[in-house]
Amino acid sequence: MVNFDVLQLFQGIATLVAQDPTHAIARIVLMLMGIGFVYLGYKGILEALIMIPMGVGMAAVNASVLFLAPGKTGTIFLDPLITDPSTLVNILQINWLQPVYTMTFSNGLIACLVFIGIGVLCDIGYVLASPFTSMFIAIFAEMGSVTVFPLAVAFGMTPKEAAAVAIVGGADGPMVLFTSLMLSPHLFVPIGIVAYLYLSLCYGLYPFLIKAIIPKKWMTVPVDLSKLPKVTATQKIMFAVIACTILCLLFPVAGPLFCSFFVGIVIREAGVKPYIELIETTILYSATFFLGLILGVLCEAGTILNPTVLKILILGSTALLVSGIGGLIGGVIMYFISGKKFNPVIGIAGVSCVPTTAKVAQKVISKANPRAIVLPLALGANVSGVITTAILAGIYCTLLK
Repeated sequence: MVNFDVLQLFQGIATLVAQDPTHAIARIVLMLMGIGFVYLGYKGILEALIMIPMGVGMAAVNASVLFLAPGKTGTIFLDPLITDPSTLVNILQINWLQPVYTMTFSNGLIACLVFIGIGVLCDIGYVLASPFTSMFIAIFAEMGSVTVFPLAVAFGMTPKEAAAVAIVGGADGPMVLFTSLMLSPHLFVPIGIVAYLYLSLCYGLYPFLIKAIIPKKWMTVPVDLSKLPKVTATQKIMFAVIACTILCLLFPVAGPLFCSFFVGIVIREAGVKPYIELIETTILYSATFFLGLILGVLCEAGTILNPTVLKILILGSTALLVSGIGGLIGGVIMYFISGKKFNPVIGIAGVSCVPTTAKVAQKVISKANPRAIVLPLALGANVSGVITTAILAGIYCTLLK
């Protein structure tokens, strides 16, 4: 009786003992993974802005399981699957992160807030300075988002589910969240979790992919940036407004993403300092913090043990790999089109995680040739990748919604 009372006092341990071994082991593994993510974020091996809050949330939610009712366990963090309005109102008063999730995640707002921040950080001038090269590479870098769609259908997924998973190949976290909410909200949780887990991990493998595909001699090719035309702020603003209007006209379902991204660009180029400071600091960092924390909390053992997660992991990883290969193929084609004056490593930047893949390209090239500066062209491909991924998401959502 004494032991029972002690376990009832420490319910995290009590639920661990009472659960089936598979679930209990999964909780322990996820707690250790959470601690590991915090350490890797602290050391700078993984992205600290995402991984530190995500790791803490993952460790905490799997430790904080308690008895909610006889024979029923759970947490008081949040319930991502609750849909009944009256029950939702009640649980909003109990689960401490439920209001944040309900008001920002379940409607895609968090993705749009991050996209506004990305827009403020992006210089669209790199795209306008070399539009053909940037968009050519970005289109090739969508190879994973296109080829994994039929593969996912072959794995037994519905077209909507397949599209939500395939868009991971665009390597744009907010885009993945938005598309999964539009097409497969029942898979939003596992897709969001898995996407951000391996988006942070796979970029560490891209340098090895580059070395496996691109000959070392080609990596040393310098790029003449002096021939790039200068783009004025007026030209950038006009392009952003016109492009936003046309894309919203063509794909209204992705309008929130287009609007968020391009309004960030216009604010940046217009030099509206109060907005720039607000978005760069408060909005972007707050959205990124809660994005990491909520995704960590969603990594509850019961969700991760869903067999669908393994499919998503395999297909998402394949999409990222194929997109990286596609971008490099585009870079190789540009290498020959330019008369061997274009560095094909820039192709990896077409995979649209801004500015990570652009930095990967510059880092690999710098090791081969310390004098070669390609970052402006890489950022052009990066920003173009954001646009092409948004367009593809719009196409998927429009055709399958």
